[in-house]
Amino acid sequence: MRFAVFATKSAGIATLNELRSRSFLRTFREAPAYIRDMALLELPHTAGCVVCGKDNPHSLGLNLKVDPQSGVISVKYLSQPKHIGFVDIIHGGIQGLILDEAMVWAATWSGKRFCVCGEMVVRYRRSVPVGHQLHIEARVSAVRSRLIETQSSIRDAEGTLYTTATGKYVPLPMEQSDKFANSVLIEPGTSEALHALRRGFTR
Repeated sequence: MRFAVFATKSAGIATLNELRSRSFLRTFREAPAYIRDMALLELPHTAGCVVCGKDNPHSLGLNLKVDPQSGVISVKYLSQPKHIGFVDIIHGGIQGLILDEAMVWAATWSGKRFCVCGEMVVRYRRSVPVGHQLHIEARVSAVRSRLIETQSSIRDAEGTLYTTATGKYVPLPMEQSDKFANSVLIEPGTSEALHALRRGFTR
């Protein structure tokens, strides 16, 4: 079992499950980033995904994570020269690719059913330079019976906002969603998130 030292008024040690409980949430939000990161669950990968695929030589190789309490998806990305469009500017398609991946996982986690994108709108507010550590975040903004709406953003370590996006995602029929679920890789680091998803799929 993994443990984290967590400072409260009555300092002590808490398991990750306790960190996720409501009684810890207020203090938890004020904790250092590395403590908050420990409570996130790494999401499953598929072998061939262009964003997270383990066996795709052209994959960005990103590891997306979810806050199991809020459903917010987050991922870190180091902007690289091989992803530019114009000189020293990260291609807008790469940004959109990552934002879409984060939003589809936000929708999937929310409904516990895999989704596909029906519509995506991206607003490029600033050019993303090479060599920056970026933080991408996505969340659900509205849920309807056949549509899940999301929003996402790209920021740097100082909080500068570069790009935002909104999306509309369509939950797949259960049979197709199950097929997607069976295609993900079984890995120790993603087992907890995968288990939570599969519990939802069987409701």
